Amino acid sequence: SFTMSFSEAEVQSARGAWEKIYVDAEDNGTTVLVRMFTEHPDTKSYFSHFKGMDSAEEMKQSDQVKGHGKKVFSAINDMVQHLDNSEAFLGIVNPLGKKHATELKIDPKNFRIICDIILQLMEEKFGGDCKASFEKVTNEICTHLNNVYKEAGW
Repeated sequence: SFTMSFSEAEVQSARGAWEKIYVDAEDNGTTVLVRMFTEHPDTKSYFSHFKGMDSAEEMKQSDQVKGHGKKVFSAINDMVQHLDNSEAFLGIVNPLGKKHATELKIDPKNFRIICDIILQLMEEKFGGDCKASFEKVTNEICTHLNNVYKEAGW
C-alpha cells in the first residue's frame, strides 16, 4: 500500500503556500490555463471550444476557460486537503486520472505543464519559498496521475 511521504511540517507549509493562490481560484486558475494554451498551443486541441481562440485576452474572457480553471484549482485543493491521508488523496487522484486517460484521452505531460505553471505563478506572486514548499506536492500529484495512466494502459 502507498503512503504519502510528507512530514507534518511539509503538509502545513504546502497548505500555506496553496492557500495564497487558492484565495483567487478563478483568476489564478484562468491565468494558468491561458498561459498553458499560449505557451503550448497544442493543448488547446483538447478543448473544442477554445480552438478558435488565439488571443490571451479572448481566452481570459471566456466562461469556459474560467470554469475549467476553477475546476482544476478545486481538484488540486481537494488533494491538498488530504496530503496526510493517502487513501483519501488517491480517492481523488485515481478517478481524475482515469477519466483523463480513458474518456478525455489527455496526454499526461499536460499535468506536468499545468503544475509547472502553477509553481511559476506562485514564485512570481509570493516568492521562491512559496514555490519551494509546494513543489513536492506537484511532484506527488504528477507521479500518481502517471501511475493511473500506466494502469489504464496508456
